[in-house]
Amino acid sequence: MSELTTQRLDPTPIGLARATDLLSRGGLVAFPTETVYGLGADACNDHAVARIYTAKGRPSFNPLIAHVADIGAAQALTEWTDQAETLAQAFWPGPLTLVLRKRDNCGLSKLLSAGQDTVAVRVPEHPVAHSLLRAFGGPVAAPSANRSGQISPTLADHVVKGMSGRIEAVVDGGRCQVGLESTIIGLAGRPTLLRPGQITIDRLHDILGTPVFERKDTETITAPGQLTSHYAPHARVRLNAVDWQPGELRLGFGAVACDLNLSPSGDMTEAAANLFEYLHRLDAQQAEVIAVSPIPHLGLGVAINDRLTRAAAPRETPEPRT
Repeated sequence: MSELTTQRLDPTPIGLARATDLLSRGGLVAFPTETVYGLGADACNDHAVARIYTAKGRPSFNPLIAHVADIGAAQALTEWTDQAETLAQAFWPGPLTLVLRKRDNCGLSKLLSAGQDTVAVRVPEHPVAHSLLRAFGGPVAAPSANRSGQISPTLADHVVKGMSGRIEAVVDGGRCQVGLESTIIGLAGRPTLLRPGQITIDRLHDILGTPVFERKDTETITAPGQLTSHYAPHARVRLNAVDWQPGELRLGFGAVACDLNLSPSGDMTEAAANLFEYLHRLDAQQAEVIAVSPIPHLGLGVAINDRLTRAAAPRETPEPRT
């Protein structure tokens, strides 16, 4: 693909107007959400959505999320349900994605759903994302703004390092506060957790008042974040390290000696917010191995361990360092 000049835009009225104009012309614009930076394109433009897959090197069978400004916009795209309404009222705007049947003639690019009859929708909470979606006036497809399979970006610098020359612009809205991609729940059949995130399966169960099932990794990919190898640094990742080996960089949790500590106090929210940024920092030191302390598999720890397990999975063709 021919190299672009990637603009860095401020989250000002002028910067957002430029970002909106680029999106309306089929451009790719990265922007902050409360979870991670998303790589935005007009979700109704086949060419623009196809460019997301090309820029990221993303497999075409891996669907995207349509980001919208409010509940009404989500209802216009989907076969809305009572369960969707309950969860949207409880958690939107926020880090929850709903997978629902698409409405006929909803206008979304078929590439967005990777050939499926469902679509993933979310109303983000970040004020920059909200302003951009309002200004654009339509759904924006936005997977994480990184090369496919690599560490998700929580700073504009991460986006520039990985995507410069591949996209038109990035809106610099500072550090993402949640730091992990949204929880995804499927509502086209029985409620099913498709990807863990800050909103836990127990919270979803409490709000819905009905069991929420869990997807098995052996099942067909139906939502983002389900590839076995994902969120990976260039270094090999060793999990549940209770001791450190020579030459390793050490990512700790709790009261341990290490190179970087996700949360010295053992706070899961702090650990989630730091996870991708700290993996970026350690990977930049070009060690062969990053060893990670055990993370309790409870609450938000389920989502953290999901990302780490995929980061540690074998990769057939590791991306070369740049």
